[in-house]
Parts: sequence; C-alpha cells; structure tokens
Amino acid sequence: MRDQGAAPLVAPEGETPIVVLVRPQLAENIGTTARAMANGGLFHLRLVAPRDGWPKERAWAAASGADRILDAVQLFETVDAAIADCHRVIATCPRPRHVVVPVMTARAAAAELRAINGRGERVAILFGPERAGLEAEDLARADTLVRYPLNPEFSSLNLAQAVMVMAYEWWVAADTTPPRRLQTHKTHVATKGELDNFMRHLTEELDACGFLRNAPKRAGMVRNLRHWFERGEITEQEVRTLHGVVAELSRGRMIRGRPDKVGPPEEE
Repeated sequence: MRDQGAAPLVAPEGETPIVVLVRPQLAENIGTTARAMANGGLFHLRLVAPRDGWPKERAWAAASGADRILDAVQLFETVDAAIADCHRVIATCPRPRHVVVPVMTARAAAAELRAINGRGERVAILFGPERAGLEAEDLARADTLVRYPLNPEFSSLNLAQAVMVMAYEWWVAADTTPPRRLQTHKTHVATKGELDNFMRHLTEELDACGFLRNAPKRAGMVRNLRHWFERGEITEQEVRTLHGVVAELSRGRMIRGRPDKVGPPEEE
C-alpha cells in the first residue's frame, strides 16, 4: 500500500546527480535508499538488474514517504545502458585496487558533482550490491572513484548508509546554514548596553550588601563578574530575569535583614 502522506518531492530544474544501484538485492534497501536520497536532495534513481525484480511494494513501505523517487525509478538490464546518457560516472569503492584513476572523498566528490551539474552535464553515481559491492567491470565504467574515509578497522556500510553519506555531502556543499548559532526563540542576545545596565544594578546591590567591601579587590571582583556574563551569550530575557533576581534579593534583605548564619538549615 503506497503512503498517502508521501512527501511532495519535486526535482529542481537542470541536472542533479543520478543514483544508480547496480544489482541491488533487497527491496527494503531500495526503499531506504530513496529515503536517504530525499534527505539530501537527490531525486533520480536508476536500478540495474535488481535481484528480485521491480517494482516491489516493500520498497515503498521502507521509503518513509519518499514515494515520488520510487515512482520515477528507471530500470535497466546493464550498467552500460544505465549510464549511456551520462557525461561523467563516479563509482563508490571501499578499496580501489589495480586501477589508475582519480580517487576522491565524498566531500571532494560532492564539490565535483556540483561543478559538473553546474555546467549542464549529467553525472551518475554507481553503488554496488549489498554483499560484495561493485565488480571490476562495473568500476571500469567510472572515470572517478569515491572512497569514504571511515574507521579502517570497521568501514562496513549498508546500501542506504552509503547513499546517505554521498547525499549529505551533496546537500551541504551548497548549504548556507551557519556552522554555529544560538537558539534564542522570541528573545535576542543581550546588547552591551543591556549588559552594562545589569552590571550597574548588580554592582550597586553588591556594594549595598557588603559583598564588595574589600576595596583593593573590588575592581577585580567586578571585572570577573562582567567576564562571566559577557562570555555566555546571555539573552535579553535572561538579563531581565537576573534583574528580577537581584531586586528580590535586595528586597528580601531589606525586609528580613541579613541572617548571621548562612547555610542549610540544621536538622531537628
């Protein structure tokens, strides 16, 4: 049963990389590959001689809504037929041997893919079957190999994971998301003026309660407090809260006086 809540995935105009699964074995892996492609903004999937035939409903069940990618799958009998209309072919290969060919990381390959498609040329990325990967004859069709720099003691990936790495690198190669930002919701990072106003309030109350009574150390203590608040990306809402805390502490001291003994209550 196809997912009625499938994502409205539409490929952008122009060329984007084509994912080619060579002799995939399980329909579920084809479905999870489509899901990984959708995550990274890849929309074109071709299958070469899938072991169990095509289509298979289990693939749609595993795609988590990436139905449009599966609906548009193109089926081929051979690798040569699948890449006949492509200008460039990149193949994933964990351990390239006995070949003289450029080998790239996924990140470098993603930049290359962006450049190729930007020229209006079509490029395919070959992924091998789950058990053994691409054969020598498959790799001979590629002009570039991609090897993921993973833990050499354990570099095994399933099919969808291998596609996900490449899809992720393709996406982030053009992504403009800042590498770090502070989530402030409806407030904003406090301005220097707002911080200065709070420090003035805090210092006045600390003077009043006697905390800063050691004159030789006063300037250094105030400076340390300022450093604490300055480096924390404190927000305007947090500054207002701190103003309230300081005001209530001052009010409580004026109403109840300062206790001689400060610490947790004794057990009865």
